[in-house]
Amino acid sequence: MSIEAMLRLACITLLAALGAAAGGVHAQSYPSKPIRLILSFPPGGGTDLLGRTVSQRLAEKWGQPVVVDNRPGANGIIGARAAMTADPDGYTLYVGSSDHMILVPNLFDNLPYDTVKDFQPVISLANQYYILCVHPSVQATSVKEFIALAKAKPGQFNYSSPGTGTGGHLTGELFQSLTGTKLTHVPYKGSAPAIADLLGGRDVQVSFASMASVVPHIKAGKLKALTVTTANRLAAVPDVPTTAESGFPSLVIYSWNGVFAPVGTRPELITRINREIHGIVHAPEVAALLTSLGLDATGGTPAQFSDLIKADLQRWAKIIKDAGIKKAQL
Repeated sequence: MSIEAMLRLACITLLAALGAAAGGVHAQSYPSKPIRLILSFPPGGGTDLLGRTVSQRLAEKWGQPVVVDNRPGANGIIGARAAMTADPDGYTLYVGSSDHMILVPNLFDNLPYDTVKDFQPVISLANQYYILCVHPSVQATSVKEFIALAKAKPGQFNYSSPGTGTGGHLTGELFQSLTGTKLTHVPYKGSAPAIADLLGGRDVQVSFASMASVVPHIKAGKLKALTVTTANRLAAVPDVPTTAESGFPSLVIYSWNGVFAPVGTRPELITRINREIHGIVHAPEVAALLTSLGLDATGGTPAQFSDLIKADLQRWAKIIKDAGIKKAQL
């Protein structure tokens, strides 16, 4: 090797070392200013509660404010776009749900974002199941009684969901397909308003709701729970039979929430944020809170979360196709 080539190689090695050192310093000094945590849901729902729990714990650990920025509406597109277009500096994070990151891309064409290409998976937070619940005025105490009632009154029962294309919406569509019933879908801009109208008996009588959004109301006797979309009963509602028990094993469905960063965020920051949040969701008091709401804490590595996302995109594409649901234009 010539002296010139050796000098060039030495320069490249030195620059690489300096870059790595700078990255390490950047990660060690992070965060040095407030962090924004974007949610595509309004305040008051299960995802909002989960996001605020994480934000509070991160703020305590880091000594910097972690501000929750609720951006509901447009099937999650408003929040997702705000996160996608933010600077990839680690100071904007996004709590995404499988509703918006998996289902919506499988339901609509011409989305302004791509789940895989535009976001960096950081960590899975929790899984949550759905629960078929009804207003106390509905004369049914089991899923079989409700099916019989719905068949006797086709189209007369309205079910609420956090929006078109969400897990609550599609669970309702699959339920109708499997049971031969006809319900009317009423979409809202998030879980909180969807459940508020259900509690008041205004316009809707039924919901395939996320566990976190309705467990307190079920325990208070304000809603009747008929079945949960699980194979095994949940500790949060041990008396509620599962869809598998009720004769619908193919209606075992769950959604997830996880943290994303804009694509291009430095790997050392992703690793740092992942490590901190993994510790938060598995802290005994946080895990107990999630269990009480019917959520399963997950955590794991960014690579594991990335693998889950890719697998779920394929899984839900098949479910939606088999249910005969066609892609729509935005």
